[in-house]
Amino acid sequence: MIFPEITVNTPIELINQYVTDTMVENLGIRFTAIGDGWVEATMPVDHRTSRPGGLLHGGANLALAETVAGLGSMLTIDNNDFDVLGIQVSANHTGGTSKGTVFARAEIVHSGIQTQVWNIEIKSEAGKLISTARVTNMIVKRNGK
Repeated sequence: MIFPEITVNTPIELINQYVTDTMVENLGIRFTAIGDGWVEATMPVDHRTSRPGGLLHGGANLALAETVAGLGSMLTIDNNDFDVLGIQVSANHTGGTSKGTVFARAEIVHSGIQTQVWNIEIKSEAGKLISTARVTNMIVKRNGK
């Protein structure tokens, strides 16, 4: 499903409905707040997001980071004419958790015509830094536009 035109004024409940039947929903990621140049979301630490032994999987952190940065870029473009493609994601996992929920906040650091760069911090419920990531998104014309 292609996102309809969304802005920072789009109700967060509606944005969460758009991710139904996707990996975002399967991982339990929920957007919680959006604003100019930032996006926040949560993700549970459970059987869907942990590695054997119960620790939060680093790959789940990367999926969360790319998800919040992707929505952030979508908020800055005309979604009818353009699409957002994640072209690079990197992270440093600085801590771990095996329970509860993690909280992600993405903030834009570069907003160009063709690329955007986002920094993301993922923290535990106690506020401990779990992962810090950087995502680069490419802004491309939709097919046929």
